[in-house]
Amino acid sequence: MHAMNVLVATDGSKYGKWALEWVSELPLAQAPTVKVLHIVDIGALRAPLVVQPVVVGTERYLKAEIARMEAHAKKTKQEAIEMMKSLHLSGRVVMERGPVAATIIKAAKRGIQLVAVGSRGLDALDRFMLGSISTHAIHHVSCSVLVVREAPRPIRQVVLALDGSAPSKKAVQFLLRSMRPWEDVPDQEPITVTVAHIMPFLKYPELREAGKAMVEECANKLARAGYMVEQSPKLGNPADEILNIAQERKADLIVTGAKGLGAIGRFLLGSVSTRVVQHATCSVLVVR
Repeated sequence: MHAMNVLVATDGSKYGKWALEWVSELPLAQAPTVKVLHIVDIGALRAPLVVQPVVVGTERYLKAEIARMEAHAKKTKQEAIEMMKSLHLSGRVVMERGPVAATIIKAAKRGIQLVAVGSRGLDALDRFMLGSISTHAIHHVSCSVLVVREAPRPIRQVVLALDGSAPSKKAVQFLLRSMRPWEDVPDQEPITVTVAHIMPFLKYPELREAGKAMVEECANKLARAGYMVEQSPKLGNPADEILNIAQERKADLIVTGAKGLGAIGRFLLGSVSTRVVQHATCSVLVVR
């Protein structure tokens, strides 16, 4: 099994730093190779000025802002290098110029299996990692995405959202192949995975039975791999129920597939994974 190539997008905010810390905390089967990317988007500076008449001092303002961004980029890069050392992560830190979302998507195509991104960024003016960027990333990058909402902690409780689609099966495979159920801590309980499958209120009992069978099959595979497993087949609104289960279980991480069953099965992932990412209080791993 090869080490996973992980791209961490950082803007120097606490969310960007947490993304890097999360990568070191994830119980991956093998230590990852990490590329930390900081993006300087000078083009974004001009946007708010286009609609205003040219005023005296605009150029001076732009030069000062560019200098501020360059200084911030240098500081962010240095901090990331130091963090990589202290977290014992192998890899490199790079700085690129360009529009943020597009640069992340392009960088994620180069042999990357996982992108870790903060759910928020520095502030509205920096418009860097703000929610729209992480939402954009989960829709457009071609690999799995970890959206980080909080400081990392040891992963004990995972909610796995299933819907029977191919990406949903890949989410199961991620837990089986890329993560290990046991932390290297003596007398430590293995990770508990709650397998959740939410059916809309349909009148077909055979569909409900098929859903239960799918949850059971998945639970058995995870149990054989060494995870503690709980089953949670439910009826209701998929996104809401996944969020409820995560809250009840005090989940450290929600794992979900990137898309659902297509137009007919639109009741699950796609719109659901987006909603889960936007409203979860814990971090979310969207698997492709």
